[in-house]
Formats: sequence, C-alpha cells, structure tokens
Amino acid sequence: MLKVTAKGDALEFGDGFSLTFQRTLRIPDDGNSYPLPPGLGAFPVRKVSDYPDRVPASWLEHGGVFMPMYQREAMWINFNSRHWKPNAVKIAVGKINAVSGEAWNQRLLADKEDYLVCPPQPWLDGINAGEGYIRQFVAMPLGMGYTVEAQMTGEERFGGIQIIVYEPKPGRFPDEPPVVNTGALRSFAVAECAMPMASLGAEMGLAAGGRMKQKIYPDPHGLDTWDENNYGRVYVHIVNSLAYREITHLEPPLTPVTAKTYSEYGLPWFDLYDEKMGDIKAPDALKQIKSVKDMDKEKGFAPQQDDDSVNVPEDKIITYKIDKNEVEDGDW
Repeated sequence: MLKVTAKGDALEFGDGFSLTFQRTLRIPDDGNSYPLPPGLGAFPVRKVSDYPDRVPASWLEHGGVFMPMYQREAMWINFNSRHWKPNAVKIAVGKINAVSGEAWNQRLLADKEDYLVCPPQPWLDGINAGEGYIRQFVAMPLGMGYTVEAQMTGEERFGGIQIIVYEPKPGRFPDEPPVVNTGALRSFAVAECAMPMASLGAEMGLAAGGRMKQKIYPDPHGLDTWDENNYGRVYVHIVNSLAYREITHLEPPLTPVTAKTYSEYGLPWFDLYDEKMGDIKAPDALKQIKSVKDMDKEKGFAPQQDDDSVNVPEDKIITYKIDKNEVEDGDW
C-alpha cells in the first residue's frame, strides 16, 4: 500500500507521485473555450488528524486532509510524476468520477475509461465535458444544489475531492530513472493576488465553471499494467475561509485576481501541443452538468460573477509539446 502524506502543500503517494491543488483564475463562463490559466500558488493542505477537537465529526470518520477555498473560486490539480515509472490516478468530486461521471468505484474500469495516467497527463483543471475540453473546477457551498454531486445524485452528502493512486505492477517500468531531458513543462506564471471575497457555507463541493481547452488522455499502457492491490487513497475536504481560520487559527490565502484583470496586464496563458494524443470521450452525464452561471439563472439569481469575455492574444499563450512516441517509449 502506498503511504499518503501531506508534506508542505503537497500530497505525496509513496515516494514517486505527488500533487498540489493550484489556485488559479476563474475563466469566464461565456460559451468560449479558453487556454489554460496560470498557477497562482498552491492551496494550503492540512491533516484532519491534527485538529480532532475542531473539525466536524464526519471528517474524523473519513480522515484525510482539508483545504480552504472561497465561494466561486477555481482550482486545478497539478501532478508531479516520475517520467520513467507512471501511476494510474482516479479523481472524484463529491464521489462522482471526474472523468467518467460514474459513482465512485475503487477499482480501475477499462470499459468506463474512468482514470488517467501520469505521465502523460500533467494536470486536471475540471470535469470531462466534451471533445478536447473540460469545465473548470469551481467551489460552491454544499446545500445549494450547484455541485456536480448534487446534479448527478440529487443530494450533497460528501463534497470535497476523492483521490486514489495506483502503482504499476513490478517489472513493468524501471525502478531507477534513466538520464533524459524532461524539459520545463511546469513553468507557470505566478501573479500577486487581490482582495478576498466574502464566503458562505462552511463545507464546499466542486461545481462546473467555464470551458477550457484540455484533453484527458487514454491509458497508453493498458489496464493490466496497474497493480490494484498497491494504492494510496485520500479524502480532501474543502472549507470556506472562515471555517479554515477557525479550525487552524491560520489565515487562508487571498482570493486570486480575475481573468479580466490578469489579461489586462498582458500576463501569459498556457497550451499543450498534443495533437497526436487521444482524448477520453466525455460521458453524456458530465456533458449535461449545468455550470454555476446556468444554476444562477435557473434559481433566478442575478449574475454573481464577472463573466465578460476575455481576449487572449496568441502571443500571450505559451505552448508546450507532449509527444505520443516519447510517452509510449517511456522517455517523456
């Protein structure tokens, strides 16, 4: 079994895979597909077990970790993996698989294509929602009916994020790294953050935001590659800034700048040149998830966020290349 540890702001699975939850711009929900926004620093991650007298009793049952987000704040998950020895990874939001739209299942299901492989998958910014794009992860309080979980199940029992990481079977990949040039795939802009916004309900789940250009690559190695008896899993609770402060007695991060302000300063966006890579087909259930903006309209609320379209000039988009042959050869 892979030991899961919270080290700094990262979650480490064994000694070969880690991830961080990156603060970012909430892209406009205007029907357009946007490039990848930058990372604005990692969300702080804290262990539930360090605060047994301050967290909800239900958290102690699940264990895991927690992190703060503001209402309608966006985030993406950055994967840090070994280029010579990949991992299979399942991500769920409110126990709904973010790739397949199915209810949480600990097993890998090839016929459902319900997992991703790192590498080649460098990050995940949202739910699988169409050919070549996702809908951005956006935090909303539980109990309002906005989350993916609420729309898929009719209730909000879990919230948060569920993650499980599998090791490959022994002998499938080298145990030591070969000498290769892995490039600088994860060089992202980091910007100063603006003033915080007010937040509502304490426990949060993830809803769907704007459209972003991003593929979710199919497994290049095959289901038989992965050791389903050698895994690490964790439950990530999400709370608003007020609850985070009350539990930890620490200050949460400030909310990030808007996409409009970011673009006005001429700062960079990102893209992947991955034309030769496949893309896991989005299930109808996830395609039909309503965005936060759609839910506002349905509930009769006035617009709650700035969704004015943003012009992203081509010369402000930094493109990185993912080569299918290098992935298959293990040289990525």
